[in-house]
Amino acid sequence: RQGDIRLATPMLERGLALCQSANIPLHFPLLASCLGTAYALAGRAVEACQVLDQVLECFAIGAPPASLRGSVLIELSEVGLLVGRVEEAGTLAGRLLAFFHSYPGSSYQAHAYRLLGEVARRCEPPDVAQATAHYRQALALAEELGLRPLQAHCHLGLGTLYASSGRRQQAQTALWAAIDLYRTMEMTFWLPQAEAELVQVA
Repeated sequence: RQGDIRLATPMLERGLALCQSANIPLHFPLLASCLGTAYALAGRAVEACQVLDQVLECFAIGAPPASLRGSVLIELSEVGLLVGRVEEAGTLAGRLLAFFHSYPGSSYQAHAYRLLGEVARRCEPPDVAQATAHYRQALALAEELGLRPLQAHCHLGLGTLYASSGRRQQAQTALWAAIDLYRTMEMTFWLPQAEAELVQVA
């Protein structure tokens, strides 16, 4: 969650290997989807796609228990976005939102809206209005629930969106909010991206 891929990846690989060698299928989807996100963040797109496809095959056979399903769908949608499988990421985020639609104020809803905002922003052409609406819904829920890492990601997404649509002042405000949160939480992985966006806007 902090973006320390160097530490996270070997632990997730070890956990997944234990899960497979000890035949504990219950935890495979979550461990594998988290590892897929780590690979994707590290730029290891081929391995991330392999893991994504493995977990999707598990979904085809049978969905994970409800207690794990939300977390798995978040990670799978994130992987899809990071490796450029945007339409697939949107489908997974839509499933996440649909599954937790009857749980108002759910953290899973907040994550789903942020992911759908990312999907709308990355469409060709970007759906600026839809992306803005989703990011704002996600941010409102994240603030209500105290999900500060998610708040930071929402601000980064909004800042990037505003910058691409020429809304410089709003972009700067959102990007500074993201940078402050990332620094406070020592989530330094995303700082260069936010700072680079801010430089471009300035």
